[in-house]
Amino acid sequence: MTLLVDTSVWSLALRRDAPDDKPEVQALVNALSGSELVVSTGLILQELLQGFTGPKASAAIIERFNALALVQPERDDFIAAAEVRNKCRRKGVQMGTVAALIAQLCIRHDLTLLTTDLDFRHAAKHCALKVWSPLSSKKRNP
Repeated sequence: MTLLVDTSVWSLALRRDAPDDKPEVQALVNALSGSELVVSTGLILQELLQGFTGPKASAAIIERFNALALVQPERDDFIAAAEVRNKCRRKGVQMGTVAALIAQLCIRHDLTLLTTDLDFRHAAKHCALKVWSPLSSKKRNP
């Protein structure tokens, strides 16, 4: 399984004052130690850099992300992301523009999204988005 790690998980993992006992943070730590392939996208990198201030924090984030492959959206991804967002909205699930594009990148590249954002779990009920869960992880690694 290849994971695209959402900003919500990176934020928890990179904070010094946050406990790392969330299953999503543990899944990220395990994945980075070699159990899974981790990729990202420029949108998530940008969100992290905007959320952490100071040159030291920015440099550390940039250094960590240099080791990750970045998936890049193409023109068709923007079109498909709008379709994902509209489909979810018709089903009563609100998604932001960036979230819809992240979901679409996961769908196109057959990535599993590692996130703590429940909106993605709701959206996954109405599109082909795969969202990591502790239960699915345990099934794969007995």
